Amino acid sequence: MVSEPALASVPLYDARVTAPDGVTTPTPHRSHRRQVISWSLWDWGSASFNAVVTTFVFTRWITSDAFVEAGAADPDAVMAEHTEWLGWGLTAAGVLIALLAPALGALADASGRRKVWLGVNSVAVFGSMTAMFFVEPTPGSLSDAVILGIVLLSVGNVFFELASVAYNALLLDISTPRTIGRISGIGWGAGYVGGIVLLLILFVGFIDPEVGWFGVTGEDGMDIRISVLLSAVWFAVFAIPVMLWVPESPRTEKAVPIGVLDAYRKLGHDIALLWRERRSTLAYLVASAIYRDGLAGVFTFGAVIASGTFGFSASDVIVFAIAANLVAGVSTIAAGWLDDRIGPRRVVIGALAGICVAGMAVFFLHDGGTSVFWVCGLVLSGCVGPAQSASRGLLARLTDEGKETEAFGLYATTGRAASFFAPLAFSTAIAVSGAQYWGIVGIVAVVAVGLVLLLLVRFPSGVGVDGVADSAAARNG
Repeated sequence: MVSEPALASVPLYDARVTAPDGVTTPTPHRSHRRQVISWSLWDWGSASFNAVVTTFVFTRWITSDAFVEAGAADPDAVMAEHTEWLGWGLTAAGVLIALLAPALGALADASGRRKVWLGVNSVAVFGSMTAMFFVEPTPGSLSDAVILGIVLLSVGNVFFELASVAYNALLLDISTPRTIGRISGIGWGAGYVGGIVLLLILFVGFIDPEVGWFGVTGEDGMDIRISVLLSAVWFAVFAIPVMLWVPESPRTEKAVPIGVLDAYRKLGHDIALLWRERRSTLAYLVASAIYRDGLAGVFTFGAVIASGTFGFSASDVIVFAIAANLVAGVSTIAAGWLDDRIGPRRVVIGALAGICVAGMAVFFLHDGGTSVFWVCGLVLSGCVGPAQSASRGLLARLTDEGKETEAFGLYATTGRAASFFAPLAFSTAIAVSGAQYWGIVGIVAVVAVGLVLLLLVRFPSGVGVDGVADSAAARNG
């Protein structure tokens, strides 16, 4: 076991070298173009899991009428039940992520083998996606096929989030504090673009035509199953470059080994330090963890609502997904410029307020047909990206120079710890009401709670949280 002083010197996501005596040595950061592209390609490939599996194709499919018996007395009730259990499965996955992510993240960092953790968890994601091919549309209330699909989806979520912890840590090995936002944005944008490209391929090749490429049809859900299988291959192929060409920071001293209990003690130490010295940062981490989970819920359950409540077909969902990714990408780029002018706090507050309004409009107008979801859904998509990117920029402005890695490590950890709120609220709302569209209220509630907590945070002045004027005031003061 590591002594307390040595343990305290091992940050969760620090790209610096820390020797056992507490002496910290900066490591060289090399933002070579090949390294940045290789790192971003994992994000590009991860669109296969985010866009195809968890959002627009697989989750929509296992909660659709394809798994409802023909002539069922109340097919809507069966789909609502499947949707409810989807939420419970993701809730369980969120709890596991909250329990495992802090320890595994610290262990990976302390061992200096982030790429090993990234590779192992990426392989596990690939395995869960490949196994989804064997989910056949067996109709019935909570049929074995539905249960298998929910289990595989939940397991995939756990390993994907654990892989993301290691992936995010590698960002610090290819960037400096001055380039971390830019390089992170490249990766984020690659994810949006990768989602559009993959969805277009699957839509044209398998989902839209009655007879797709290689003679694939919709019989036994083969079009969806093949789409998920090819998405698994897509993920695997684009996960290779980061393993080959992104180096980890060289360490001049042997990394300090820590155990699982030490990892949790380190997390507690970091939080206690923030409580004593930077409570506004700690309060922001808590608030952002909650509303960021609500943002994830918007995409996770959006296609489910589109299909089950608004009657979108598989093809309709893919077309909407392409449009949503495009809107999200454009709005995020535009919000980056706005962020520099008026500050990230205003951008985040405005985006979260827009999500609450658009979300409740979807709820109250759920009988209005597909046009309602198209309008409100694109507004939601246009708000999610800016909220995510500005949130990261806000934390960067709060962080002291030389402590960026520790701050972003806690940002990732708190986000994982809160990753069960949205699915829990979604499933609870459906369970209480008995109607799928009530799940929207659960998601909006999570976003609203995070928004209220954010409004209560008193940020320090002069750090740029409120834009150009705030920074100018600090210089003039």
